Amino acid sequence: MTGTTASPLDRPLGGGPAGPDEASDAGPASGAFHAPVRLVARGLELAYDQRTVVHGVDLAVPPGRVTVIVGANGCGKSTLLRGLGRLLTPAAGRVELDGRDLRSVRPREVAAVLGLLPQQPLAPEGITVADLVGRGRHPHQGAFRRWSAADSDAVAEALALTDTHELAARRVEELSGGQRQRVWVAMMLAQDPRIMLLDEPTTYLDIAHQVDVLDLLAELNEQRGTTVVMVLHELNLAARYADHLVVMHEGRLLCEGSPADVLDADCVERAFGLRAQVVPDPITGSPMVVPVGRRAAARAARPAIHPGERSEVRVADRA
Repeated sequence: MTGTTASPLDRPLGGGPAGPDEASDAGPASGAFHAPVRLVARGLELAYDQRTVVHGVDLAVPPGRVTVIVGANGCGKSTLLRGLGRLLTPAAGRVELDGRDLRSVRPREVAAVLGLLPQQPLAPEGITVADLVGRGRHPHQGAFRRWSAADSDAVAEALALTDTHELAARRVEELSGGQRQRVWVAMMLAQDPRIMLLDEPTTYLDIAHQVDVLDLLAELNEQRGTTVVMVLHELNLAARYADHLVVMHEGRLLCEGSPADVLDADCVERAFGLRAQVVPDPITGSPMVVPVGRRAAARAARPAIHPGERSEVRVADRA
């Protein structure tokens, strides 16, 4: 970025000039392409109660791409996402948003650019689906800008895209886990940030809705240039949807790059302690992890027994 080009953080999402205390306008119209914003971690350390969980991570999130963070339970991937979203204060290092220390950027300014969906979000008691999704528009409100038709359109579109429009009048606490998860994704879509951080957005969803949500995020990335960073547990979905794959192990970056370059049997064993074969996905050609496991390995090592031979053994045993 040259010295004569203003950072996207210095102007509203609509692209016009913004005064120092002016809230952003309604955001881009549906389908508008987002200007890229750079999110970078430099020597980032994150800790809970003096216990360091993330150790000296250097990560430059590719702008306008889909990045997926994977790793074994407890490796620090959710903690890293919380640090990138300013929910945790770094014990060392820093997170930069377009070259500026994230801690120095005004909260409303951050919220208009960066959205975070945590792993287990909590909704206010009694709130309806429509009201919760509408809260995604709060970063675009201000002293001189109230609710508008553009906000209503953004909420309606978010409900339609997540197939939650028929739930709009229901209270969130009445919904199933999968329905609630889709409602939270809808709120994120209504916010329409330039960077989306999502911690396990497919939690509680059946396989059909998992694919629907991931397809939707991929389409937002392609059509609007939204940078997507998400934590996923399902390796094969991660490999299918990621442009950039980040593999973590014990609080550190083990490897990163395109799934085809990163995800192999050695990487899987180092990150998860799991023997596996990695073969091409028959649909997309992306890497597909086929676990070996103890039982499968033991069965594969046995000599083949034909059905007739097995029957003879059973007869002999009964005799």
